[in-house]
Amino acid sequence: MVNLTLFAQIISKLDRQKFNFYVKTKNTDKHNKGYNSWTHLVSMLFCQFAKSQSVRDISNGLRSATGNLNHLGIQKAPSKSTISYQNERRDFNLFRDYYYFLLKRLGQQPGFKRVNFRIKSKILLLDSTTISLCLSLFDWAKYKTTKGAVKMHTLLDYDGGLPTYVNITDGKTADNKGAADIPLTKDSVIVADRFYADFALLNNWDSIGVKFVVRHKENLNYKVKRRRHVDKIRYPEIRSDETIELTGAKTMLKYPKRLRRVVVFNEEHKMEIELITNQMTWSVATICDLYKARWQIEIFFRDIKQCLNIKSFIGTSQNAVMIQIWTALITILMLKALKAMAKYKWYLSNLVAFIRLNIFVKIDLNTWLDNPFQDPKKPPETSLLYIQGDLF
Repeated sequence: MVNLTLFAQIISKLDRQKFNFYVKTKNTDKHNKGYNSWTHLVSMLFCQFAKSQSVRDISNGLRSATGNLNHLGIQKAPSKSTISYQNERRDFNLFRDYYYFLLKRLGQQPGFKRVNFRIKSKILLLDSTTISLCLSLFDWAKYKTTKGAVKMHTLLDYDGGLPTYVNITDGKTADNKGAADIPLTKDSVIVADRFYADFALLNNWDSIGVKFVVRHKENLNYKVKRRRHVDKIRYPEIRSDETIELTGAKTMLKYPKRLRRVVVFNEEHKMEIELITNQMTWSVATICDLYKARWQIEIFFRDIKQCLNIKSFIGTSQNAVMIQIWTALITILMLKALKAMAKYKWYLSNLVAFIRLNIFVKIDLNTWLDNPFQDPKKPPETSLLYIQGDLF
């Protein structure tokens, strides 16, 4: 008989000792008034797993599991006002730093590894997504005259499908500006859309040994220095493969080196996609496949918006929004770790929904992950005559 709820078993996979280290480092438990940082983390994770729409839902949801709170490391369920108060005041960097720690600890499981490409370099997908907000409530989130928003500039690890870097800005920040401070390592590969075709940024990446595959804008000025032969029978979708130099008055100063330009025809949308890269030795098929892999970051954005709670916020301050986004990232990291360790082939949306339905059910987590639809055991056969004899 399992004595822990499904939610408690998921929480037990977190490293509380390391979390306490971050708490002491950032001194986030000062004046906590009974609602310490661990209770705050568990409350916000419950908000994500249960998709709570308000602080009332979080408070009442945890209060309904009073007998099981000690397994979560919580003394009592927090009140609505306490959650709101700490969401506004507790430093969100605590949850950000803990996410990056968990990424190193939980994000290295064998189930995450992809083998689509032969290249040994780390493949990183770069893009941003906009989360709309009501400007009258979130007046700090500047975007348009009558509309507010925050933007998540995300660098996604292709292997694990998890962000290795996230920069959250207001909605007005351009994509290339939001990516300016991304920490990169030599020989890594960045794949990005045309909003990142900033040649000063690309030149900076090239100078530190980073390879890139980026879709360029239609008004690019260049001259062709060399045309490569393309096997039209093997690669009928490839329109051209050439080495170019930029000729624009500003672009040629920002990026004076040569680039490789590959044009591929998209049959589904009946359009040409023009790519530039600083990698001259890869096959043309590898370059095209890398850009196709960029769709994985769009899937990540879809999953986090549909499965978790980052479209409606329980607090209106900037700190509260940041806490909710970072705890959502911790939640999706844990979900993908559970999905990677399970024998059953889960879809992420189904896994989230099933956990939500069974969040306080006492069942073994590993057994449930491997076989969620196991038939219940049959009751022992008993003679009907024996039952009737006992009854009368």
